[in-house]
Amino acid sequence: MTPHQSDRTAHRRRPRRGRLLAALATGGAAGALILTGLPGIATAGETAAGTSGSDNLLVNPGFESGLTGWSCSAGSGAVVSNPVRSGSGALAATPAGSDNARCEQTVSVRPGSEYRLSGWVRGGYAFLGAVGPGTEQVSTWTPGSGAWQELNLTVTTGPGTEELTVFTHGWYGTDAYGVDDLVLTGDPGEGGPVDPPVDPPTEPPAAPGGVSVTATTSTSVTLEWQAVEGTERYHVAVEGERRQSVTGTSATVGGLSPDTTYRMRVTAENASGESEPSVEVSATTRPAPGGGNGPGVPRHAVTGYWHNFDNNSVIQKLRDVPRDFDIIAVSFADATPNTGEIEFNLDPSLGYSSEQEFKDDIAAKRAEGVSVIISVGGEVGNVIVNDAASARRFADSTLALMAEYGFDGVDIDLEHGINATYLTQAMRDIHASVGDDLVYTMAPQTIDMQHTGTEYFKLALNTRDFLTVVNMQYYNSGGMMGCDNRVYSVGSVDFLTALACIQLESGLDASQVGLGVPASPRAAGNGYVSPETVNRALDCLTRGTNCGSFTPPRLYPELRGAMTWSTNWDAHSGYAWSSVVGPHVRGLS
Repeated sequence: MTPHQSDRTAHRRRPRRGRLLAALATGGAAGALILTGLPGIATAGETAAGTSGSDNLLVNPGFESGLTGWSCSAGSGAVVSNPVRSGSGALAATPAGSDNARCEQTVSVRPGSEYRLSGWVRGGYAFLGAVGPGTEQVSTWTPGSGAWQELNLTVTTGPGTEELTVFTHGWYGTDAYGVDDLVLTGDPGEGGPVDPPVDPPTEPPAAPGGVSVTATTSTSVTLEWQAVEGTERYHVAVEGERRQSVTGTSATVGGLSPDTTYRMRVTAENASGESEPSVEVSATTRPAPGGGNGPGVPRHAVTGYWHNFDNNSVIQKLRDVPRDFDIIAVSFADATPNTGEIEFNLDPSLGYSSEQEFKDDIAAKRAEGVSVIISVGGEVGNVIVNDAASARRFADSTLALMAEYGFDGVDIDLEHGINATYLTQAMRDIHASVGDDLVYTMAPQTIDMQHTGTEYFKLALNTRDFLTVVNMQYYNSGGMMGCDNRVYSVGSVDFLTALACIQLESGLDASQVGLGVPASPRAAGNGYVSPETVNRALDCLTRGTNCGSFTPPRLYPELRGAMTWSTNWDAHSGYAWSSVVGPHVRGLS
């Protein structure tokens, strides 16, 4: 039993934060690989459970013929006879080191067509997805199970997409995963399964053309360019220095200075070498953001979550939270039966004589210059915003709570998957009503911010013009990849700095990045680091001192600060966290 699991069953609003359940990219459950579209199209393929062979676009979808039709990275995949879901074989793939055990198959498809993907997985973390030239990657995942679980998703090919790569992979530092009964149905392309190239290229690719600037922030520039045949990866150079390497035809270069003009070029590379550089383009970053700070958020800030429940840490009134905290996130709002709508129910176990007394505590904290916001989500709080109507209900009910209680804003801590499109709509509606006084924070899990294709990262980038801070949860996680493509263990200074670097180099302003950590060993399942280690990470990122083995590519003196779960667990440990980290954060200025 994980710490405090029993606490959650005692009250409907007693979530423990940080369980790794939010679905990556599209969200969803776990399972076999299916891509469905127009029914009844005959094509060659092996039968998988529940689907006729004539519908399946995949070769060897149940691994009855070994790895025929599939390629797995670093020799990570093997076919086993036990456990299997059906037939005599299943895939078993084992992540090792910096390899995530990716196995894939490419098939011919038709442009502008909808497909559905599903399948069955078990064991450790397992991801299922599809991507193609001109088609954005779509994937879903499960944190793992001893039983077979089904994953499902849909993907629509782009107007020029004629090939689609179906893939599955695990996660760094986690257990082996299994896959069986993969199915891909839909309108088949002209060529059937696509064999991987056998002969390596004999010449470097041509220089990329059509390089253009598509977006800028105060600290980032996004470029796009035309695909070059025979290219394995592209490199973006800023002022002659290589800053970003990608496999697609766009990149966001972060870590730039506000209101500054940069010269940029792109090169293409394959096994035979690197191309000549593209034509140079210039881009000017925007001025430093002025919104998203609210009236009480300082340049460097400490955020703490406050329990609206009793979980045997410390029952704490809001007035008792020490002044070392600049933002207090009241945890949590509750979902109503109306999808997207939230409400707040003050827990009677806290000892408030009335809701007015609680509101008076909020007003007193605000008078001290502290921002008090309502947090939405937590481990068991599942608020769904997945269409225009639920987005409107979320915005209206959030604004109503702000007006009733005096909250300065809202924290998004949804851990069961989000829809970035409609949450963006809701947050923009809230910002339009409140203006730049809105305090808007987020607390995604580690896996939600590994790359810009996740829904959480999309939400952050979509709303970065008024986002206050992303306090990613650097805990309750396995090993994760840093911005240098190396895997770092949870609970280390390198884990904090190398993972923060992903956000800092991928489009967020440094002032929008904070380090979220547990206040004590009992506050999370894993990932606790001492307050001194948090301070080391802050020094490393802002000053270049006290780093571990990872050294950031540049300094981020505007880094917002740190967050902890929670003020109650901090009180339980005699305020050992806030009394050390709080003064250090204030000293960063």
